[in-house]
Amino acid sequence: MPDARVEAAVANWAPRFVTQGVDFNDFRRTCARVETWEEWLPAWVATGDEHRALAEEAEAEGQSLTGGEAWVRAALAYHFAKFVWVVDVERNHETTRRAREALYAAHRQLDPSAQRIEVPWEGATLAGNLRGPRDTSLVLLIPGLDSTKEEFFHWEEVFLRRGLATFSLDGPGQGESGFGTHIRGDYETAVSAALDVLDWPAPVGAAGVSLGGYYAPRAAAREPRIAAVAGVSGPFDFGECWDGLPQLTRETFRHHSGATDDEDARRRAHELSLAGVIGELQQPALLVTGKLDRIIPWEQTERIAREAPNARFVLYEHGSHVCNNLPYRYRPLVGDWLAETLARVG
Repeated sequence: MPDARVEAAVANWAPRFVTQGVDFNDFRRTCARVETWEEWLPAWVATGDEHRALAEEAEAEGQSLTGGEAWVRAALAYHFAKFVWVVDVERNHETTRRAREALYAAHRQLDPSAQRIEVPWEGATLAGNLRGPRDTSLVLLIPGLDSTKEEFFHWEEVFLRRGLATFSLDGPGQGESGFGTHIRGDYETAVSAALDVLDWPAPVGAAGVSLGGYYAPRAAAREPRIAAVAGVSGPFDFGECWDGLPQLTRETFRHHSGATDDEDARRRAHELSLAGVIGELQQPALLVTGKLDRIIPWEQTERIAREAPNARFVLYEHGSHVCNNLPYRYRPLVGDWLAETLARVG
């Protein structure tokens, strides 16, 4: 019988794994090997290693497409090995680096035009991946608490197929950028720094998921270079969600925020609030969530839409967190809305 943390990871995030590109058979097979939370990371690393071996074999035979696809699967397995796993920080960081290198190997095979962009920010360096042509509108993709740019290959494709470019950012406390930074409520400072480096010539939009559904509207409210913003299952006030969060999420936030203990983490969670900020969001906004969200109550996202001056709210009655059980609904919606809205701005 798996322990409570393993059961919670499976119960809360199984649809997300599959939506982001983890093969369902891999998910079942890997989770079946895990009884304790300590076993989670090595089990998923082993799955990643299997796909890495397939990628290397395909490349040796000159099969670049097959190899690239295997590298994406390896990157996702490594990412999900450590996404809410903070048992051992060094192993977490090592696995983050494995995910990063696997994704860059995938880019070399599947999208050689993809670029790694490093962003100086308050004495630290943030990292992001840029894909797509420079003569079109750009969508800044903002992860949540435990997602990173390595999780976003297929999410990027939603926008790339619609003629947009994408920039997936690991901001403060996220992914490899989190090695030397902590979560900050004023995420707009990181977005502004990224836009300074990118110097994009066409309209820019932003889309954030989960905690990124807080970061993206917050950034747009304070950064006029963002012309339109979409948020999926974001909190209005993350601290108000604290007591209902999975224990793994609270532990992950404590780690990435640099909190000293649980009470300090709760206090810092309340610093991620749109109170006094959301009224500044004049750009078009799309806020989406699911009524069955067990992590961020749907009312939190609805409040963002209600208090934003120019927002559209979409609630899926049967949607889970980030509506990952309905990817064929929310992903085309967000992709089409941003493409159409940015085209009007341009």
